[in-house]
Amino acid sequence: MSAEAHERTGAGYRREALLHAQAKTWEAVNAIGRGVRPGMRESEAKALAGEVLASLGYQRRWHPDIVRVGPNTRLMWKERSPVDAVLGENDLFFVDLGAVWDGHEGDAGTTFVVGEDETMQACAAACRELWDRVAAAWRELRPTGRELYAFAKREATAMGWEFNHDVKGHRVGDFPHAIHKAPDLGAVSHEPGDALWILEIQIRHPERPIGAFHEDLLAR
Repeated sequence: MSAEAHERTGAGYRREALLHAQAKTWEAVNAIGRGVRPGMRESEAKALAGEVLASLGYQRRWHPDIVRVGPNTRLMWKERSPVDAVLGENDLFFVDLGAVWDGHEGDAGTTFVVGEDETMQACAAACRELWDRVAAAWRELRPTGRELYAFAKREATAMGWEFNHDVKGHRVGDFPHAIHKAPDLGAVSHEPGDALWILEIQIRHPERPIGAFHEDLLAR
């Protein structure tokens, strides 16, 4: 398919509405992050996610609520958690939400740390820093999607983390973006457009069974 087809939106698409959907999704992610406490199971945190979204008046989900705890933070979105992990006193977890607001798709996620484990704190911080570096490269260098994820992998390696290259980002837009059949962000051979693509970054510790995830909208 052509670059124009990959960037297509529906008749109802409005950039300001997409940005609003993203902001509301971040509001939900951060509220969940504040509400998850040590001793909660992954399934309980997911239930909390549903309660938070409902309280904020979302229209519908366009992908399931995802919460990963402890060693499950190494898993990508489509993998099933092998255990209903319990959040420890010194632990980490990430939240990934895809919700529709005013007919537009938000998709946001990040990693939270509880306790004083410095390696876990460094892992979460490195993931956010890597996202910022890659987003800056998108704004300044105008790469293709493939080049963007090749850059992300190089940066992650230089920072001392394993990069999960199976997580490659995707389109969003006015619901449902899926009708446009765009490939993953990391697979496109053109420059990704403004306020249409979610940059996903997932890293893993090279030795410990932990990882971190951060995603947000690429917008100039």
